[in-house]
Amino acid sequence: MLRLASLKFGRLFRYGKLLFAASLLVVMLLNTQSLISSFQRNELTDRRFISLNKCPACFGTSWCRKFMNGQLSFEGWGRLRLLDFFNVKNVHFAQYGEPREGSRRVVLKRLGSNHELSELDQRVCKRATGRPRCDLVQAMYKTDFARLNGDVRLLTPDVVEGWSDLVHCPSQRLLDRLVRRYAETKDSGSFLLRNLKDTERMQLLLTLAFNPEPLVLQSFPSDEGWPFAKYLGACGRMVAVNYVGEELWSYFDAPWEKRVDLAWQLMEIAEQLTNNDFEFALYLLDVSFDNFAVGSRDGKVIIVDAENVLVADKKLIKQNKPENWDVWYESKFDDCDKEACLSFSKEILCSRATVDHNYYAVCQNLLSRHATWRGTSGGLLHDPPAEIAKDGHLEALLDECANPKKRYGRFKAAKELREYLAQLSNNVR
Repeated sequence: MLRLASLKFGRLFRYGKLLFAASLLVVMLLNTQSLISSFQRNELTDRRFISLNKCPACFGTSWCRKFMNGQLSFEGWGRLRLLDFFNVKNVHFAQYGEPREGSRRVVLKRLGSNHELSELDQRVCKRATGRPRCDLVQAMYKTDFARLNGDVRLLTPDVVEGWSDLVHCPSQRLLDRLVRRYAETKDSGSFLLRNLKDTERMQLLLTLAFNPEPLVLQSFPSDEGWPFAKYLGACGRMVAVNYVGEELWSYFDAPWEKRVDLAWQLMEIAEQLTNNDFEFALYLLDVSFDNFAVGSRDGKVIIVDAENVLVADKKLIKQNKPENWDVWYESKFDDCDKEACLSFSKEILCSRATVDHNYYAVCQNLLSRHATWRGTSGGLLHDPPAEIAKDGHLEALLDECANPKKRYGRFKAAKELREYLAQLSNNVR
């Protein structure tokens, strides 16, 4: 009976796929003219398509000349707006061309789904007028996003604390860094707000509240060795970042030597974000195979989704000395039944000088046998060679890093794991 039921379910599933494909074909045939025009026109030059008409309720304008000049265009099937239905994250691949440099691939992001962007518009309107629909341009001047307009000198913690993960516990030092490195202005380089136009201040605050990823990329740039994708610019509600390469997930079944190298890089990223000369701890609150990519040329692992990054200022923690600030914090292992689970307290991340969160996140969600993603298990280091499996040292380190049995065991295991992976991949530190 069970066998019969599974066969019926299999047939239904296949029929469902065929029906979906047939329906899609019918829709495409009915919209042939629209499809042809989609391939012929470059919608990235359309002000309304990129929501430039909504500024300053947008993410910036630094790349608008490039958009309007037609230097960016969607790739292949990405030109079909019919397929946007499946692109929930609103992430697109495009070609960007310079006259003397040729073209290269870039990634365009709207920083949210259509539903999230629509909710943003409604929130702005309700705050300004009490109604869900309004003139966004005028409404922005009647919201909290305009409170720093005029003769305001600094962006201060009391204004934006808790607006997003990036500023869950902001220090003045962090906010000065955000303003000084803000790329959506011609006069960047100063932490004083008076050097920004009112529209630029509103764009900065709206980005900070809606999705601060661009500000993370600008404040901790790849050019200075931070493991994030390079920020290029924005126009309206379309942000451009450098294309890195295939996502980490595509290397899940790569040769063992390659996976060991990637694992070592991931642990190095965890270390860099936790302990660095700037004394900013950048904690990754969303860690999955989709949030990392591997450079197609240099094989370097890069974070490509930086929306959920909490930045704690270790200098401020050591200065203010909150309760238990100097007690090492061990993250609690979370054996949940969902993919990419993490257990953490933002308040603790903001108040402890020594935290193992990034090691825990990488080990549990990417490397160890506890990692699950898209129906797979075993993590990136699954199925090691027989001699390594027999030795058991790697498995023991991964287990202690993900779910420590000893006090402060994860700190020690993470250090030893980095060294062991470096040895396995012949990386010389």
